[in-house]
Amino acid sequence: MAARVGAHVLEVSGTAVHYWDYAPVDGQPASRTLVMVHGFRGDHHGLERVVELLPDYRIIMADLPGFGASPAFAHKKHDIPGYTDFLDDFLKALSLGPDTVLLGHSFGSIVVSHFVANHPGRVHPLILVNPIASPALEGPKGIMTKLAVFYYWAAAKLPGTFGNALLRNKLIVHLMSITMAKTRDKDLLAFIHGQHHAYFSDFANRDMLLEAFQASVSGTVREVAPRLTLPTLLIAGERDEIATLPTQRTLATLLPDAELVVIDNVGHLIHYETPAPAAAAIIDFLERHPAP
Repeated sequence: MAARVGAHVLEVSGTAVHYWDYAPVDGQPASRTLVMVHGFRGDHHGLERVVELLPDYRIIMADLPGFGASPAFAHKKHDIPGYTDFLDDFLKALSLGPDTVLLGHSFGSIVVSHFVANHPGRVHPLILVNPIASPALEGPKGIMTKLAVFYYWAAAKLPGTFGNALLRNKLIVHLMSITMAKTRDKDLLAFIHGQHHAYFSDFANRDMLLEAFQASVSGTVREVAPRLTLPTLLIAGERDEIATLPTQRTLATLLPDAELVVIDNVGHLIHYETPAPAAAAIIDFLERHPAP
């Protein structure tokens, strides 16, 4: 991976955005360019296990403003409109045309789907991994979401030092990691927990995090599904308790041109636990949907 990637900083939407550009292996011409958008409280590291299994593609990943190395927006809210406007500016700044493939994971699936709905013809096709198909408060884990809402609300109300300490609390991060991981492989579990401890608390400030959290539990792909007329691949986890499989099947029926791939024995961490079948599904889908 080190031989493939270059790190860059680009002024986008008034923010010095950090992004990473992964070239195809061995200097070969790229068969396609993919832009990937990570999930809530993540950054570009989370999707790298999938990237390394896509050696023939040029892949571009930014840390969304407020997460990872990218500072928060100076004059925008960290909500769905704010991030879709950012994605529009980011693609323009890199001169990426309509043959660009767009992929979003979890919260990133909301961002990319709303962007595509508002900018038809800008990318082709669309890939959604663990897509958020229904509001979090509606699901079987609605009570857990309400607890999370209270957790972020409490962190916002506390004095700054205490609020930030609560949001970055290692025990809470570890419990979150344990809850989402489904694998029994001890080495893989250790890797997943290490990733979450390393990057889950790397956000700019609590105000932007609260804005983004509210967007993550209220926005959905379903809201714009009928407007996503391009070919769309859904990659779902059989045991996902955040983006549950029944909601994925419903979402597939609402999309005009959708395919649903279900990966067994995995939940909301497809990008960590099952990157190989996810990458295989992506390659197969793109081979059948060439650039326009």
